[in-house]
Amino acid sequence: MCYEEGQGDATPVRLETGGSTMMERKQRLETLRDELVERIERYRGHKEQRAGPLDKNMEEQAIELQNDEVVDALEREAEEELRQVMQALARVEAGEGDICQVCEEPIGPERLAAVPFTTLCRECADPR
Repeated sequence: MCYEEGQGDATPVRLETGGSTMMERKQRLETLRDELVERIERYRGHKEQRAGPLDKNMEEQAIELQNDEVVDALEREAEEELRQVMQALARVEAGEGDICQVCEEPIGPERLAAVPFTTLCRECADPR
């Protein structure tokens, strides 16, 4: 959180990012983080539940293995998104949450609303 220095104690300041404050963005990121952690735990729980022997039916075995591959892919995606969310949260905490990591220009409020965990402006995220 950013603070404004006053005559005695520091007063919290709401940083605006196009209608959304940095506090609101931080809350969105924390909610997303919590949802991703829960999702990853469910995927891992599924794998633990499936740790037993495969079904005797060859067709069922193929389906089970295919399902496990899908769950593994979903878990990897969730872990990557969680990494990005954690990085964005660290940048928000450091007061850099709405500044592009590459060009150091402000990230547009529309982009922050669409991709709350972004650390890049649209131009740097989509080099042509």
